[in-house]
Parts: sequence; C-alpha cells; structure tokens
Amino acid sequence: MTSPTAHEPVRIGIVSISDRASTGVYEDKGLPALKDWLTRALLNPVTFEPRLIPDEQDRISAALIELVDAGCSLVLTTGGTGPALRDVTPEATLAVAHKTMPGFGEQMRQISLAFVPTAILSRQVAVIRNQSLIINLPGQPKAIAETLEGLKHADGSTRINGIFAAVPYCIDLIGGPYLETRDEVCKAFRPKSAVRPAR
Repeated sequence: MTSPTAHEPVRIGIVSISDRASTGVYEDKGLPALKDWLTRALLNPVTFEPRLIPDEQDRISAALIELVDAGCSLVLTTGGTGPALRDVTPEATLAVAHKTMPGFGEQMRQISLAFVPTAILSRQVAVIRNQSLIINLPGQPKAIAETLEGLKHADGSTRINGIFAAVPYCIDLIGGPYLETRDEVCKAFRPKSAVRPAR
C-alpha cells in the first residue's frame, strides 16, 4: 500500500469572486466547494491558498499573479464568468496569461449544456502563466463538481469527461508536481509513456 508521503505535495490557489460574499452580505460557498472537491479527488497532500475578492478586474488579476508567484501549480476560480456587467473574471484571467487553453472552457460548456441551455452564456477560460494552470469554474457548487468530475451514466460509466481528468497531465507538461487522483472521483488521464510506476 502506498503511504501518503509518497505523493508529491501541491499548492493550490482557490479564488472565489463575488461582490456580495466578499463584503459579508452572504456566506461564500465557492471556497468550501472547491476545497471539498479537491480534497476528495486528490491523493496528494494539498496546501490551499484561499482568496475571497470582489468582482474587480485589477484585483482579480493581482490575486492570480500573487498565487502563481507563491508557487501554486493550479489556481481555480469560481464566479464572475457570465455576461453581466460586473462579470470580469475571464478578462482578468486572460490579462495575466502566457498561453490560453481553450479546450477547458469548451468542455465545461458542453457539460453544463446537458442541464441548461443558458450554458452558452458562460465565458470560463483557462490559461497558463509561468508553470501554473489557472482555470475559471462556474459559480454554483453543484456546477463546480459537475464540470470537474464530468457526468456518468446510471451504471457508473462515463457519459461526458470532466475537465479535471486532463489537469494532472497538463501540469506535468508545464513542469509541476505529479498529481494523482482517486479514480472513483475522477480518473486522471495520461499517455502510457507519462504514467509513473506505483511506488
């Protein structure tokens, strides 16, 4: 049996973007949802770097840069990705990008379209900055889990792949830690040549 110390530690930034939650008008549900899902999905020991900030483009960009500079290999945001005037998370994310990764946004919208036609209004993006992957996620905890995990048929087989299946290999390719997942939550996909033998 593999001991927990055999898995590489990882630092993950989690950012909830909401005017009202950041000022205490209501309780933020984004950060707990992200932390809960990642804790269930990953075998690696995780250090979380949480941020709760308002819908202000400059502050969002500054937080993303700060988290990347702090050594977060993965940064996940929630909120602020719709068409409303205050929704500026994608713009703030693209402003700090060195590379864009459009497949993540495309797949998230495909997953959400299985539930609501308004999924086409979502503008989530994913980018790479230095050696960090930054992904915008939906604002609702249920939608966060669906887009990360994907959708299954009644027999448990995969109906639509979640985006997190591709995250560990992406982080491999940019020089980050080797992320390992619990298959029952989300099975990471890597080419055979990139799979490390079990220790």
